[in-house]
Amino acid sequence: MFWQKHLDKPQNLWYSFKAAWYGPEKCAVLPQRPTVQRDLLKEVIRMYAVIKTGGKQYSVKVGDVVYVEKLNAEADSEVTFDQVLAVGEEGAVKVGAPVVEGASVTAKVVKNGKGKKLNILTYRPKKGSMVRKGHRQPYTKVEITAING
Repeated sequence: MFWQKHLDKPQNLWYSFKAAWYGPEKCAVLPQRPTVQRDLLKEVIRMYAVIKTGGKQYSVKVGDVVYVEKLNAEADSEVTFDQVLAVGEEGAVKVGAPVVEGASVTAKVVKNGKGKKLNILTYRPKKGSMVRKGHRQPYTKVEITAING
């Protein structure tokens, strides 16, 4: 059988198949398939933290841009989040009860702003009453610069 004589050399299997199909004169020189090293494909796991601010929890990494509830800080200033619930990196995770002692996350305030307008409609059927309200939630856009802990 065709496959049996080529099974001892798996790298030549594709060449042998094409040579058998098209003829050896058309497939005399075939480019080698690139070999990809597994080390290059390995994803680098960075340090991450779970912080609590404004009644919400955020999972952050260094370089992330996060929209949090409004903070009393000006743009281009530094903010430190002390309520760190968990800190982790490759193979090691520290979980606090309720917070990790000595851990903090430093962030730079990018800007303060308001979100999109929400239209609230309160309607009472058969009463002739309808109230329209609008709301824009204030936020602070921060960029995570360092995770300590």
